[in-house]
Amino acid sequence: MFTVGRTLENAPGRTGTISTPHGQIQTPAFIPVGTKATVKAVLPESISDLGAQAVLSNAYHLYLQPGPDIVDEAGGLGKFMNWPGPTFTDSGGFQVLSLGAGFKKTLAMDAVGVEADDVIAPGKDRLAHVDDDGVTFKSHLDGSRHRFTPEVSMQIQHQLGADIIFAFDELTTLMNSRAYQELSLARTQAWAERCLIEHHRLQELSPKRPRQALYGVVQGAQHEDLRRQAARDLANLEVAGRRFDGYGLGGAIEKESLGEICRWVNAELPDDAPRHLLGIGEPEDLFEGVEAGCDTFDCVTPTRVARSSRVYAATGRYNLQVAASRRDFGPIDPDCDCYTCANYTKAYLHHLFKSNEMNAATLCSIHNERFFIRLVDSMRAAIEAGDFAELKTEWLGRYLARSASRA
Repeated sequence: MFTVGRTLENAPGRTGTISTPHGQIQTPAFIPVGTKATVKAVLPESISDLGAQAVLSNAYHLYLQPGPDIVDEAGGLGKFMNWPGPTFTDSGGFQVLSLGAGFKKTLAMDAVGVEADDVIAPGKDRLAHVDDDGVTFKSHLDGSRHRFTPEVSMQIQHQLGADIIFAFDELTTLMNSRAYQELSLARTQAWAERCLIEHHRLQELSPKRPRQALYGVVQGAQHEDLRRQAARDLANLEVAGRRFDGYGLGGAIEKESLGEICRWVNAELPDDAPRHLLGIGEPEDLFEGVEAGCDTFDCVTPTRVARSSRVYAATGRYNLQVAASRRDFGPIDPDCDCYTCANYTKAYLHHLFKSNEMNAATLCSIHNERFFIRLVDSMRAAIEAGDFAELKTEWLGRYLARSASRA
């Protein structure tokens, strides 16, 4: 499934190729998120034009709407959304637990120095309850009750039919105590084995379906010994002669420790398996992840911030609704080759947002997705050329300096 290309001389970063039934992914690669079988505000054809090699969708959301049976009947996730390339689905664990605790996009990822094992967003009711067998939760849409177990997650993801799927895991937060992190890690490891067993059973029942690759998810929060233990245990786990095809790095991670945590984990994982860093997407974080040996990345940030008029450029991230954009007749980024930058000015985009026009989100999402895809593509080319360190120093020096000046 995965072949390694060139590796950095003084770091674990590498290039490689992931092979799937719907095509190859050249790594490192940024994977746009199509949560509900669509990248918000962007047509699948446009995503392809932006250079995306794959799309990641969400098992939790597709389970609630329209239902995995509908997607299966349509011919699988790719056909359902008119995307011909490789697809990922996550297990639903993050959404079940983060939305279940009243958080929308992240689960207390910045709560450093605070300890609590029953994290809940202010003013929210707890919608998810975890036990050793699985998670019982209420839909954030209509309050209906549901139950996810490792087996249910595998069954849903098999129906969705993505090329790469993830094992069901428990998401913890930086607030959780060390004792709870240990308990949760043991639970996640037990769930991983159950996922492997159910995945094998489902594939045996449907031998004519394209084979799906299953990734185990490494948890352990900010604790080095737990992260390393989790990675070793997943790497050694075998059921009926089958191991995980790849690995996801998940859970709460302090931004300042991102690269270090990735190095801990990747040092324990097999070199011939791909590694996916879940939900990380700021440019500086991508550089850290690539250098530390991660192969693919996904994040909703590009489209999420685009819908509120925030865009990325080589000189930093900025808001198009500021007064300075009103008479700025240049592109978002003169170095960008996307459709938006080739055809529209910041003044026009400023006007669209001020007028509440829907295509403002589309045009800025196109730009932001291309920005992230192109950035990681440039990292891949730099590794192959042997000048990744120079690219990182020069690129981040300009980006972070200008971003700081706007703060």
